[in-house]
Amino acid sequence: MKKEIGAKNADEIATIRVELVDTAPLIWREVEAPISMTFEALHTLIQSVMNWTDCHLWEFTIGRQRFGPLFGDDWGDEPKQDAAKAVLRDVLKLRKTVIDYLYDFGDSWEHRIVITKVRQGEAGISYPRYVGGEYNAPLDDCGGLPGFYNTLEALADTQHPDHAYAKEWFSDYRPDFVDIERIKIALARTAVRRRVSKGAGNKKKPAAAA
Repeated sequence: MKKEIGAKNADEIATIRVELVDTAPLIWREVEAPISMTFEALHTLIQSVMNWTDCHLWEFTIGRQRFGPLFGDDWGDEPKQDAAKAVLRDVLKLRKTVIDYLYDFGDSWEHRIVITKVRQGEAGISYPRYVGGEYNAPLDDCGGLPGFYNTLEALADTQHPDHAYAKEWFSDYRPDFVDIERIKIALARTAVRRRVSKGAGNKKKPAAAA
């Protein structure tokens, strides 16, 4: 019999590694987060740690299952499930779960999400919690990986014909910089919203007047 993951325990967390596919050097982040979160919450988490601006369509894929926002019209071979209702816990495998995440169907930012080490969260610790990462993620709307690396090349070469444009577009962008404080603040806001939402659902209705 297959062992059940999570067993509906809201206190369980997992290690979630986010990798931006085909980047060299690899752009990645790692966090600890509750497995009781929805796929919509996982999307928000990824946007926070990768510094995306959440202004494009997105979708998760696990095998033939698809999860994303529902807008009435759907596309693809399999029906898409509502990311606001689907819970991460329900798709996890025992040791490792790999999920594909696509952000911006035009620039096609492909992410590999690896989820491992399901366990009890530590007492007194707020989740999600940033663990580590390397290299700055690209800017939104920079033309996907080809546009990103072409712009970095122009930025590094003062003799490049597009250097002035790259400098204006990327401004103070630093390829090797990870804004850890900004990530921690964004995740802390997510944790607060999660606690408030959970508490709101547990409030008792006032007794009716006699």
